[in-house]
Amino acid sequence: MLLDWMKQTYTKPEDAPMVDNILRYTNGFWNGLFTCYDEYHLPRTNNDLEQFFRQTKANHRRITGLRNWNTYIQRNGELIVLIRDALGQEHIESRLRSVDYTTYKKCKLEWCSRLNEHVERRRFNRDPKAYLAALEHEWEQLFC
Repeated sequence: MLLDWMKQTYTKPEDAPMVDNILRYTNGFWNGLFTCYDEYHLPRTNNDLEQFFRQTKANHRRITGLRNWNTYIQRNGELIVLIRDALGQEHIESRLRSVDYTTYKKCKLEWCSRLNEHVERRRFNRDPKAYLAALEHEWEQLFC
């Protein structure tokens, strides 16, 4: 998008070496490296990005009292940091209404699956013997 703008803006023959140099240089950048220019709500600088994450992390710490938020991210998904920002954006209601029901159900199933994996992992870690016994009992019910 930015490179297209550069091609359209610098059309003089004397600008061609500069545009060609920038195009060759940026050709090595992978897709998604500069997502902040495509998505207006993402912070542009490193300081802004740190503050963006820090707000979510501080909110989590305030609610749970825990400093480590790894399980929070595992349970709720890697996009959880975007939710707090999205709720404060304009037109959030109309954007949510534009999502069709099948897409919503698909995302909800993915979230429930992720949550179920987290719950099962915690059950196993809490009491492995009881978890395995319950699993064996379920298998007996299915195949016997």
